[in-house]
Amino acid sequence: TPDVFGCTPGDINCGDRPGPDFDFGASPVLATLANGRQLVVAGQKGGVVFALDPDKRGEQVWRYRAGGGSGLGGIQWGIAADRDRVYVPVAEIYNPAPGGLHAVDLATGARAWFAPPADPLPCGRLSRSCSGAQFSAVTVLPGIVLSPSNDGAVRAYSTADGTVLWQFDTNRAFTTVNGVKARGGSMSGPVSEKGSTRFID
Repeated sequence: TPDVFGCTPGDINCGDRPGPDFDFGASPVLATLANGRQLVVAGQKGGVVFALDPDKRGEQVWRYRAGGGSGLGGIQWGIAADRDRVYVPVAEIYNPAPGGLHAVDLATGARAWFAPPADPLPCGRLSRSCSGAQFSAVTVLPGIVLSPSNDGAVRAYSTADGTVLWQFDTNRAFTTVNGVKARGGSMSGPVSEKGSTRFID
C-alpha cells in the first residue's frame, strides 16, 4: 500500500484515516563485507532493516526488526555500516521508551548488541520534544558510532558493545565567533553533504 501517513482524511486520494508511516526516509548503504561481498542495506520507517544482494537483482539476504514503526517511529534518517555491522538508530517517539541503537551483523542479520534508550538530558524549553528518540542519521568511525538524539545530546557508542563512551549536550547557549546569540537544541534530521546534522529547536 502507498504511504499516506501525512494526508488529511477527506483530501483527494486520502482515506478516512491516515495510513501507516512505512516509507524509506533513510538513504540505503552499499556495504562491503570483510570477504568482499556487497550488500545494499536499507532501514525503513516501519522499523525493519533489509539487506539485499545487488548481484542478484535485489534478492533479500536478511531482514531485521529494530522497532515497531509508523508515526515517527522506526528508522527515520540514516544508518551506517562498517565491514562487520550496520548501526541502526530508532526513533519510536510515541513509545514510552523511545530511541535505542542496534548493531546488526552484516553477514547474517543477527543482533550483535542493543543499546537501550539513554535517559534524556534535562531539556528545559524543549519539553515537548525532549526524549531519547534517535531520529538523526548516525556516523560510524573506527570504534565509535555517533548518534544525535531528540534531547539535544550527541552520544558516542562503542562499536564493540554499545557502551556510551561520552556525550555532549547541544541544548544550551553557545559563544559564536561574531558574537551573535546561538543555541543548540533537539536534533531530528538527515546529514548534509558536508556531514553536519541539522538542528531543530
